Amino acid sequence: MTADSNAAVSSRTAAGLFVLVIVLWGVNWPVMKVGLAYIPPLHFALLRMLLGGITMFAAAALAGQLRLPARQDWPLVVTVGVFQMSAFMALGFFGLLFVGSGRAAILAYTTPLWVLPLSLWLLKERVSIGKLAGFALGLTGVAVLFNPAGFDWGDGRVLLGNGLLLSGAALWAVQIVQVRGHRWVGTPLSLAPWQHAVAVAVLAPLAFYFEADASIRWTAESIAILAYNGPLATGFCFWAMITITRALPAVTTSIGSLAVPVVGMLSASWWLGEPLSLTNSGGLALIASAVATLALSEAWARRA
Repeated sequence: MTADSNAAVSSRTAAGLFVLVIVLWGVNWPVMKVGLAYIPPLHFALLRMLLGGITMFAAAALAGQLRLPARQDWPLVVTVGVFQMSAFMALGFFGLLFVGSGRAAILAYTTPLWVLPLSLWLLKERVSIGKLAGFALGLTGVAVLFNPAGFDWGDGRVLLGNGLLLSGAALWAVQIVQVRGHRWVGTPLSLAPWQHAVAVAVLAPLAFYFEADASIRWTAESIAILAYNGPLATGFCFWAMITITRALPAVTTSIGSLAVPVVGMLSASWWLGEPLSLTNSGGLALIASAVATLALSEAWARRA
């Protein structure tokens, strides 16, 4: 990575990177599910953030952007580290203990739905008919996922897992709303290493306290899973998404990201044998339509 690696790339290169990120993140849902057989959830989240952080420190240094954040950026550094990285990651791993990886990917990508009510409340953003329609579609999709015919309401572990995943998505939405209202001083790449450092600082005591007696089974497979999750799915994909969002329209990245749970569900079915149920497929279709509607409504509002 050269010193000008933070510069925008061509649309064609960005599109290629985007496809790669979608595949890497989508496939990672069943990868994480398998990894939990070797690594306890909090330790898994900690190791992922630690390895991803080392990668981002190296990337920022090579790009000439390794420096302490400005005072104005520290609130953003802390909230991204706590909400998006620590809480979302830990809740996601715990949720995966009780929920199939395909369904988990869908629930994690309900984040844009929770951004709307939060942005109305905290940022006083205006509500358009398109946004209301998108939100209604999304809630319908969530209702489909939790319909009595396709969801076991009597299994407390399943309820807990689904609740944890939805809570993680909501916490990520809180952080997104804060980013929208933040006046940036540093670049995303210059702040990323410190956000990972905050996540490690939060997750380390939690892992060692709540999983003090837990052990990691070190095998070739578990090492490969960590190598995939840390440098690749966290470090590389984080840098790639920064590059992509600088080169492609926001509506493209918003809608395109919906392919991640699709890849997650298909790869989980192929690799882990998880059924492609009508409930999950229908819920995903409605939530995807909702996010697409929200993204398009926002794009039209900016052009108006």
